[in-house]
Amino acid sequence: MGTLLIAIGKVLDIALSIYLWVVIISALISWVNPDPYNPIVRFLRQVTEPALRPIRRIIGYRLGPIDISPIILILFIYFLQFFLVSLLVETGYKIKGGLGI
Repeated sequence: MGTLLIAIGKVLDIALSIYLWVVIISALISWVNPDPYNPIVRFLRQVTEPALRPIRRIIGYRLGPIDISPIILILFIYFLQFFLVSLLVETGYKIKGGLGI
């Protein structure tokens, strides 16, 4: 069971890292006013909008000329990586009886 928690934690860490880069790329691409019919732009928006929409609903769409919702989402991803992933991995090592990383 400990090894399973460690594996889940590490896979979750990788998935969150990939999603973090998707959010960063999406935010950078939004600065250049891309073609909305481009398949890459459509993919990035489909993947990031479900996470950004609730943030925009709470804080508003824009704060001045800058959309800060990607920044808040990035901070939330970092929080999940440092808290949830660490908790899973440490719990896994405690269950196994070994030393934590």
